[in-house]
Parts: sequence; C-alpha cells; structure tokens
Amino acid sequence: GEIKRFFRDTTWSVHVPRRLQELRVDLARAKETLAVGLDRDPTVQELAAHLGLDEQEVTDGIVAANGYTAGSLDMPAEAGDPAGRATGGRTFADVLGEPDPAMETVENLHALAPLLEDLDARERRIIEMRFGQELTQAQIGDELGISQMHVSRLLGRTLRKLRAGMFTED
Repeated sequence: GEIKRFFRDTTWSVHVPRRLQELRVDLARAKETLAVGLDRDPTVQELAAHLGLDEQEVTDGIVAANGYTAGSLDMPAEAGDPAGRATGGRTFADVLGEPDPAMETVENLHALAPLLEDLDARERRIIEMRFGQELTQAQIGDELGISQMHVSRLLGRTLRKLRAGMFTED
C-alpha cells in the first residue's frame, strides 16, 4: 500500500486531486472491459453507467488523466509520424505559443483607457461617435452643430494627444 501511494503521489506530471487520480485507474479498467464487449471505445455515457457515476465526473476523470504524463515539446507536431517528416521536422514547440494578433489590440486598449479618461467631455464624445458609433465627420458635425472641417481638426488634435500619450507610457 505504501509503494502504491508513493507512485500515486509522485508520478503525476501535474497536481491532480486524489479522487481523480484514483478515478483514472477505474476509468482505464472500465474502458478495457467495455471495449472488449462493445468492440469499440466506450462513450462517456457508457463509462458513467458502468461505473455508476455521472457524466461530468467521468469527463473530469478523463481530462485529469491527461496530467499523468507530460509530453515533450520536442516531439514531432504530427503524431502519426514519429520522425516528424510530415511536418518538415516541426515540433510542438515550433507550433505552440504563436503570437495572438488580437493581443496587441487588447494591450493598446488597456493602455488607451486612462488616456481617454484624461480627455475633456467633448473630445471623448467625438472619439466615441467616430470610433464607437462609426459616424462620419459630417454626421458628428451635424450632431454637435459644428462644421465637418472643425470636427476633422478636433479629431486630429485629439488623436495626436492620444498617440503622444501611448508612446510616452512605454
């Protein structure tokens, strides 16, 4: 029992609650038993019925079982080709963690928020109408009772102020 506990507690690559560690063993046995009788891999519903658990517990157990061993980032990205030939020798490290193009937008919006708070009410309203409501300069001018040219000047000045603030925040 002591040896069994040692391996249970020290061989997992990721910390997983004990009940899920023990469930992994039960799931493996149940999968094997059901696969023989069904001549295919059992579904989550079939495993749940066999073990007397609800489907969410079985799903949690299956997900947790993925933490038992950690694969190497140097493994070929194409699992079907152990030599990595199908992917030109690319590994998981080569394809994981690529830059998210939307992340720059999120960072810019996060940096822009305090700068927008520093604008006066009219400047904020013009920015909101132009970029939030996507109104044209003429439509903004009509709503504010000023000319399109004046909106253009105010918008240009406000955007220069925001750009200057963005570059000095770094």
